[in-house]
Parts: sequence; C-alpha cells; structure tokens
Amino acid sequence: MKAKKGFKLRDVCGEKILLAEGAENIDFSNIICMNASSAYLWENLEEREFTAEDMAKLLTDQYEVDDATALADAKALADQWYSYGIIEL
Repeated sequence: MKAKKGFKLRDVCGEKILLAEGAENIDFSNIICMNASSAYLWENLEEREFTAEDMAKLLTDQYEVDDATALADAKALADQWYSYGIIEL
C-alpha cells in the first residue's frame, strides 16, 4: 500500500485533519479527521510503501498493545483509508 499523493496531515484548531491538495483530490463531501494513533501512523507511512504488518509494528512500538490487536486494528484502518481513497494498493 502507499498513500496517494496530494494529501497532507495538518493541525487545524487542535485537530489532526487530512487535507487534499491539488484539483484532482478535492472532494469537500468528506473531511478526514484522525485521532492520535491514526495521525501517528500517517506521519510515519505517508512517504513510503507499507503493509498492515508495518502499521501493526508501529502501533506496538508506540502503544501498549499486543501484536494480534495491533494487526487487526491496522487492517481495519487500512481498509478505511482505502475506502476513503487516500491510499492505493
């Protein structure tokens, strides 16, 4: 997987918001607000290709979470990101 080009994580009034940059990405029907853990993952993955396992490793390194839970959460988040159109397979 990899992040689509043209999306930047910004801090807007204390909230982590993923903003589209460039005419091809503009869709104002969805605003993507990220919690601390998803923002952490995005910041660490947006510039490289990654797998759900890579996401899970970042989660277990940063948070007190077991491997199985981290992997399940990573897969669910990757599915969400894909459905939002912000990552590509």
